[in-house]
Amino acid sequence: MVNFVAALRPMVRWLMKIAGVQPCTVEIEPGTVMNFWVPLETLKKKPSKKGDKPAVVLVQGFFSDGIMTWLFQAFALSKQYSVYIPDLLFFGGSITDKTDRSPSFQAECLVAGLRKLGVERCTVVGFSYGGTVAFKMAELHADLVEAVVVSGSVIELTDSTNETMLQNLGYSSVSEMLLPTSAKALKRIISLASHKKLWLPDRFYKDFLEVCFLHPYS
Repeated sequence: MVNFVAALRPMVRWLMKIAGVQPCTVEIEPGTVMNFWVPLETLKKKPSKKGDKPAVVLVQGFFSDGIMTWLFQAFALSKQYSVYIPDLLFFGGSITDKTDRSPSFQAECLVAGLRKLGVERCTVVGFSYGGTVAFKMAELHADLVEAVVVSGSVIELTDSTNETMLQNLGYSSVSEMLLPTSAKALKRIISLASHKKLWLPDRFYKDFLEVCFLHPYS
């Protein structure tokens, strides 16, 4: 049976290319590679000139990779901004052999990748976990990050904020909340993260769960 979410991925990649955003792999350091979706002009390595569009970096949450999170925003912003969409480490095409799993490590790798792509100043937009990474980027690299826009996030993940969040939402652990193992659990966390109640068929949740959580690299 066809997995509809998996079948959508080639179409999403095609739509991103129409928006002028192309995939690019950047080696951060030996053993660490990040996938970015970047403006076509960046890949062509055109020399910078006065009047270049300002750079905006869209940082995903925990549920999916960059383009599946930011497809519609990329279309809306690409005419006026140079849009950069990374896959955070352990999502999409980004991997590392390092043991560090902290937002600080994600931020440092993301900044290193942006600098290698020639980004000198940017606005960083972060959703959920990506918002925490965005705050850390601004804290550590104020010379790069001009402004931060964040939704559904906290400045820093601490034991106290995690405990309060889990208690308020009715979860026993962060992994139970962020790593759903059933369509019902996935539906619940998506409803918590959505401003408006979304109706989607149960088949969508099952397909999304398989692609993004059970077999994310297949």
